[in-house]
Amino acid sequence: EDVDIPSRRVLITGATGLLGRAVFKEFNENNWNAVGCGYRRAQPRFEQINLLDSIAVHDIIHDFQPHVIVHCAAERRPDVVESQPDAASQLNVAASGNLAKEAAGVGAFLIYISTDYVFDGTSPPYKETDVPNPLNLYGKTKLEGEKAVLENNEAAAVLRIPVLYGEVERLEESAVTVMFDKVQFSNKSANMDHWQQRFPTNVKDVATVCRQLAEKRMLDPSVKGTFHWSGNEQMTKYEMACAIADAFNLPSSHLRPITDCPVVGALRPRNAQLDCSKLEMLGIGQRTPFRAGIKESLWPFLVDKRWRQTVFH
Repeated sequence: EDVDIPSRRVLITGATGLLGRAVFKEFNENNWNAVGCGYRRAQPRFEQINLLDSIAVHDIIHDFQPHVIVHCAAERRPDVVESQPDAASQLNVAASGNLAKEAAGVGAFLIYISTDYVFDGTSPPYKETDVPNPLNLYGKTKLEGEKAVLENNEAAAVLRIPVLYGEVERLEESAVTVMFDKVQFSNKSANMDHWQQRFPTNVKDVATVCRQLAEKRMLDPSVKGTFHWSGNEQMTKYEMACAIADAFNLPSSHLRPITDCPVVGALRPRNAQLDCSKLEMLGIGQRTPFRAGIKESLWPFLVDKRWRQTVFH
């Protein structure tokens, strides 16, 4: 039997990661022929490509001839970037510039995923036209990646997003979900940052934005440049932890808010809220309420199985 393969082709880098999986799924379920590539965790579902291998990158793009490339692959852990600056720069900057050049070569629309950490967090909310001033090396490499992409491909798009959560394979995959064990184990008190203002954003929503942006671009070649997308609920990690506790009817009295600026690890911006009105004016966007999204993400990791039965049966 002939399988009907959709004619619109999209290539997703970092398809094994938290965001990449959601982006792959979103395009795949909406009549796109999606190919995902990854590195360490690629097989058997995705193509295994080392993005630092320019020949391999050239070959997959020329073989598949994608209309759209969503570049999700990155070293996105600020403390890892500080400790491994060369490797992070290779992936976040050099590989991104090369991918942009190859995309331009086949006329593919590249969406480069960037971060709110390109801003210093002193005067939010930030528009796309505001001057970046990253505080840490992660933000610097992502900003350099933006420049490398747009220099090699002026028709590309940069999509800046904040802290992500969603359906994780391990709790450590997201800075939001990693807090769940501290919330669940209420027999010992846990210090939680109550200084940095965050806007937790569901990867499903970012995936929808990527698809909507790609589909708009197919109709309108003027869709390019820099865009912002973000959840609209402002929360510190302490407030997220309390919301998680509340969502699962767990105690939160053991969680301790710490209002001082953190002294360990890479510097973080206090409040890098993104102004998303540019995408909203294009009719693009989707926002999942935090409590609904976090419940869906975390219930498989509940330690107390009795609770699971009462909620889902």
